[in-house]
Amino acid sequence: MAELTTLEEKLGEVIGLAMAAQAATEKVIKLEDAEQFKGVLEQMNEEAAETEQRGTAIADSIEGKKTAILEKARETKSKGSDMLKTYIDDDSDALDGFEFLTMAEAGEVGHWKVLQTLAEKAGSSELIELSQWALPIQQRHFSDVQDGALTLAANEDPDATS
Repeated sequence: MAELTTLEEKLGEVIGLAMAAQAATEKVIKLEDAEQFKGVLEQMNEEAAETEQRGTAIADSIEGKKTAILEKARETKSKGSDMLKTYIDDDSDALDGFEFLTMAEAGEVGHWKVLQTLAEKAGSSELIELSQWALPIQQRHFSDVQDGALTLAANEDPDATS
C-alpha cells in the first residue's frame, strides 16, 4: 500500500469522520425524545454524505494513493463507530445522543481546521477549497448539536435519579 503524506492522511480522516457521522446521526435520530430534532439530524446526515463524496472525489484524483486514503477513512470510521457503540447503548436517550454528537462534531471541526492549515501550507487548491466549503458546515453542525443538547438538558429534572 502507498505511503501517505500527513495531508493525505488527514484527508482520509475527514472522509472517515464523515462516514462515521452518517452512522451517528442515523442512530441518534432513533433515540427517545429525538423526534423534535429530526430535520436537523437528517440535514447533518445528508451533508456528511456529501462531504464523504467530495472528499472521496479528491482522493480518487491522487495518483496511486486512493486505496491508502480510503483505507485510512475506513479505519477512522471504525474508530468512530467503536466510540458510538461505547457511548450510545440501549438505555440511551436523545440527550445522551446529542452529548455524543457534540463531542464528535467538535472533533470534526478540529480535523477540518488541521486539514485546511496543512492544505494551505502545501498549496493544495483542491483541499483548500474543500476545507473552505466543509468547515462552516461542520461549525454549524457543532452549534446545532450543542443547542440540541442544551435544549434537552433544560427539559431534564436535575434531581431525578437514573
